[in-house]
Amino acid sequence: MNLFLEKVVEDGYESYSITSGGYALVVVLALIAFATISFFKNADGKGRISIKQITVSALCLALAFVLSNIKLFKLPMGGSFTVFSMFFVTFIGYLYGPRVSMSAAFAYGLLQMIADPYIISIPQLLCDYILAFGALGLSGFFHNSKWGMFKGYFVGIFGRYVFAVLSGVIFFADYAPEGMSPLLYSMAYNIIYIAAEAALTVVVLLIPAVRMALNRVKSEAIEKGVRKNTQLA
Repeated sequence: MNLFLEKVVEDGYESYSITSGGYALVVVLALIAFATISFFKNADGKGRISIKQITVSALCLALAFVLSNIKLFKLPMGGSFTVFSMFFVTFIGYLYGPRVSMSAAFAYGLLQMIADPYIISIPQLLCDYILAFGALGLSGFFHNSKWGMFKGYFVGIFGRYVFAVLSGVIFFADYAPEGMSPLLYSMAYNIIYIAAEAALTVVVLLIPAVRMALNRVKSEAIEKGVRKNTQLA
């Protein structure tokens, strides 16, 4: 792993930092993912992600990334309470469906891995960054359903929670207090910051003016051919 990851020893604990080769690999993986996704068709029959979809998704990801770095509190062993950062990733799914949302969530996972990584192994990297953040893209499967914005958000963050818990049980079980089940500890630990952000997000989304504004954004962001089939939240 020396080409992509460099071992770091601090206070007797081993972890890895990303090398220049690792950053290059991340870029290549992102390009391959987007190239592969372009072979699948949208609900409107178009075979490629449009410029509008790329632009709007990029803006949502940029906003999510900025908000993810505004931490109201950060837990000592990873995980932090941010404001709306997960929502703007799931919002891409509400706009464009699963094909775009899964690719965007994958890209967001790569961004988080580059910006603030804590890596102890390749499997842990995949679980905490690619799978956990990638699960936010599940929101796209509800983009045309009634109250799809809420359904997609809950499913997306629940997916992230599942992988965060799984990572805690498999890779960080030693942190559980003596006599406590690693599974229960991981479930309690990870729900603190995920549930806190979810509660604040839902409170804001329930404000009629906010929900109407977001639905207006969807009406402007989606392709004209799909608009007539869309059921807004």
